[in-house]
Amino acid sequence: MSNYIKWNDPCVEHKEADEDETIQKIMKQFNAIQQAQFNTHGHCFGGTHAATHGLVKGTMTVKDNLPEHLAQTMFSEGGKTYPFAMRYSSEPGDPALDDKVPAPRGVGMKVFNVPGAKFHQDEDDGVGRDVHDIEFNSAPILELANAKTTLEIVDLRIKYGGCPHLLTQKLDQREDGYIQQMRNHLPNTHIIAQDMYSQSAYRYGDYVCKYRIVPDSEAQRKMATQYVDENSSANVLRDWMTEYYASNDAKYLFQVQLLVDIKKQPVEDSKILWDEKEFPFETVATLHIPSQDSYSHKRRNFWVDHMRLDPWHGLKSFQPLGSINRTRKGVYQASSDFRRKINARDEITLKSIDEIPN
Repeated sequence: MSNYIKWNDPCVEHKEADEDETIQKIMKQFNAIQQAQFNTHGHCFGGTHAATHGLVKGTMTVKDNLPEHLAQTMFSEGGKTYPFAMRYSSEPGDPALDDKVPAPRGVGMKVFNVPGAKFHQDEDDGVGRDVHDIEFNSAPILELANAKTTLEIVDLRIKYGGCPHLLTQKLDQREDGYIQQMRNHLPNTHIIAQDMYSQSAYRYGDYVCKYRIVPDSEAQRKMATQYVDENSSANVLRDWMTEYYASNDAKYLFQVQLLVDIKKQPVEDSKILWDEKEFPFETVATLHIPSQDSYSHKRRNFWVDHMRLDPWHGLKSFQPLGSINRTRKGVYQASSDFRRKINARDEITLKSIDEIPN
């Protein structure tokens, strides 16, 4: 297959005329969610992924002899190794969410020593220039789809989130109601064994991709049948993660799925799955995470209070694409600004992985 669509092809992105106004409204929605969590917990968290299950450090190694269509952006040099820090989390904005509640799980990764032009630091002073942020989710699609849908769904969650039965009724009235509720029926298994997806599209050097990480060790695969049940503790996912990393390494394959057919692989609608049988994922790198303490309170507090993971903090050659990513650009900044102010904690722009406590 060689007809890969270029990232700057006019067919890739189509911005709605009122999108900027819609995003401004969404920013206010997420700040309202954060305020509600502060009122409950006395501390402000991000609007999503508030619960931390583990924080680890590892290395990413680019696969040797990649063909041209895969040897792109940060994966252009075979054998290149990057250190990274990675956080396992749950998607909802409630830091006290019981692990027995099925929900999308997430991974946020900061990759260090990555050369190249960045969005977040155009000045040539070296601060933060070599850090690239990558985020993943256990759901292969993002049901929020675009800015317009995000505004509608978040409004329903704010109004009816305290009454799940009523929220379900409201979602059932939508054409995409089934898709909106898929997030509540994801397998509630050990996170270490779950595939993790970008959900939305990104520039991939000359091309466009979605990406994922796939567990690649026997120890991880053994955890795939470890399900959370009604007898599990509220923090079982954290406890399982701590137990796993106490005596096991983890390995992942970093894979990309390139854009070939814009009709079957839309960029502007993240709720549409790119069929991996027709458009297969291909491995471009491996991740290795050695055995370690995966829940250091010092590391957890540093990450939560001072760090921000944002896909717009990274390489221009790995640019987030589509309406949902343009929405993230505004919402993530607004979320960070709000919690830094209300918590009186400064955001720290990292230059080295060594700044993250061990």
